[in-house]
Amino acid sequence: MRPSRAGEIRLAFMLLSRLPAGRIEGEAPAMAASSWAWPLVGVAVGAIMALVCGSALWLGLPPLMAALLALAAGALATGAMHEDGLADLADGFGGGRDRARKLEIMRDSRIGSYGVVALVLALAFRAIGISTLAEAGSATAALVGIAAASRAVLPAALVMMPAARGDGLGHSAAGSGPAPALVAAGIGFLCLLPLGFGTAVVAGGAMALAATLLAGLALRQIGGQTGDVMGAMQQVAEVAGWAVLSASV
Repeated sequence: MRPSRAGEIRLAFMLLSRLPAGRIEGEAPAMAASSWAWPLVGVAVGAIMALVCGSALWLGLPPLMAALLALAAGALATGAMHEDGLADLADGFGGGRDRARKLEIMRDSRIGSYGVVALVLALAFRAIGISTLAEAGSATAALVGIAAASRAVLPAALVMMPAARGDGLGHSAAGSGPAPALVAAGIGFLCLLPLGFGTAVVAGGAMALAATLLAGLALRQIGGQTGDVMGAMQQVAEVAGWAVLSASV
């Protein structure tokens, strides 16, 4: 039995979240083939975050506390895998002398000073962005849209960047044609549209630019993409999205 679209969606949830996804019947799809569905994982994660944020606001908590609770819910839903990627990349790029050492540091489960600083800055930036939109009454659409769009930029990296290692998640997911990346980009943009067409264009462009800049840095530093690079790309894209939305309030 050939892999189905439902199987690709289930695999996407298994890869990018800890949410229950059921079992894949028949032949398991390739990781790259499931990448078109990665924004759908973002929709689910963003909806969970929006529910937590809205509930906290309803209970009378200030927007910043509600935002922190939403981030905690998102980290639980994903296993904080993207945050882990950002921390590993910061440690590797900041502390490694050469390509081999950078990759070695990125594979180390311990976190260093560069990783801590990167995580604190990213979490603080996102929390302020969420609280700003919460005060404006548009946090729900923003949380879902940003979560989806920040994952929609990742499949393009599988097409445009070689794997930096001969093993690992980045290597396993490489080898995709452009079709899944184009579908993912379309889904991500559609998820931003509730914020307004102009805002969707600017936010989507900023997120794609942030991911592209990080991709260029990764190419110079280690020669390609890894799972950590992909996780960091999601984080910087999300930060860029919150920056645009906060500036437009």
